[in-house]
Amino acid sequence: MLTKSLKPSLRLGTLVLAAALSACSLNPFGGDDRPQRAEPIGSSAPPPPRSMSSDSGRTAQEPAPYQPNLVRVDEPVPLASNHPNEYVVQVGDTLWDIAATFLNDPWFWPEIWYVNPDIENPHLIYPGDVLGLVYVDGQPRVTTVRAGTYRMSPQARITPLSEAVTSIPYESVSAFLTTGVVLEREQADALPYLLRTRGDHLIAAAGNEVYIRGAAGEPAGSRFSVVHVGEPLYDPEDDRLVGYQGTFVGEGTMRRAGDPATLWLTETTQEAKEGDRLLPETLEIPLNFFPRAPSNQIDGTIISVVGGVTQIGQYQVVVLNRGTSDGLSIGDVLTVFQAGRVVEDRIAGGEVRLPDEEAGTVMMFKVYDEISYGLVMEATQAIHVLDAVRNPI
Repeated sequence: MLTKSLKPSLRLGTLVLAAALSACSLNPFGGDDRPQRAEPIGSSAPPPPRSMSSDSGRTAQEPAPYQPNLVRVDEPVPLASNHPNEYVVQVGDTLWDIAATFLNDPWFWPEIWYVNPDIENPHLIYPGDVLGLVYVDGQPRVTTVRAGTYRMSPQARITPLSEAVTSIPYESVSAFLTTGVVLEREQADALPYLLRTRGDHLIAAAGNEVYIRGAAGEPAGSRFSVVHVGEPLYDPEDDRLVGYQGTFVGEGTMRRAGDPATLWLTETTQEAKEGDRLLPETLEIPLNFFPRAPSNQIDGTIISVVGGVTQIGQYQVVVLNRGTSDGLSIGDVLTVFQAGRVVEDRIAGGEVRLPDEEAGTVMMFKVYDEISYGLVMEATQAIHVLDAVRNPI
């Protein structure tokens, strides 16, 4: 699944197998469009119990909004003890940062975000917007109480939509785009491959032409990412092969179609070699989504970390052995548990395994059938490959 270089378009020059990436918008309460009575939350007024009901006043012609799977919680929303009543969105903020400003647990954000129907693009949050904590029908909600001035002007918008607050920081995912590659098991053998380098070269770099096979039917002008397939990845629970470690090599454009076809390497980060695979897909990483708890019970394991480090910290990318087939979705948040050590009981004798301890939080940003990519949002202690991931508690 893969990576490409740090480009503003956030193109993934390769991504593992097809996980349907439906449009992810920041609008979990699409049915809340009609104005409702909103009351500021006083510092002394405790939030009342909340129900997870939502109105359905949408016409049949309107497209269905993005609706994350919400779990009813019978207790009040866990607001942060020092939460503000208003917050001005800053440049560089992420949705996770904003959610953590108002909530103890940021993954409750979909349950309190309230769309303001008077704001253009109410599902997006921009720097300069003022967010307020209010009561709506007795429930605590966060809503846009005043938009940034550039969005209130009658002139044409000159600030691109891409400047909206993202859920995770781009600079953190950029490491994934340049170094992280995992190919799913079924995908690797079916991909086109580099057959020979044109001329007397054993290896090729940017500016060279190579011959490829397996791309019959692809027209001239098609672009490919070149990936070197490395060590296999096994699920530690059942020793099942789930994919392969890979390394992004570069990009190329098909100059002559056929089988073999001719590919011109336009850019490379290392030498391209015979047997390297080519990925024709160019998919984008969705950065605008809501953090939330999974709708299914997830019990998985970290099987790899992008960059090959042994101890994993905040904003590093990890690979999990769980995916859509297990009910995992983009935006799902999991708690990482450091595996308990086995120690000797010097009193009663024998060995005892210590309990697993919470070590951090990881949020999914790319999900496939059997594996997923997650970004470590919090790390309270060192995280390692083979640590467990489970639903937040």
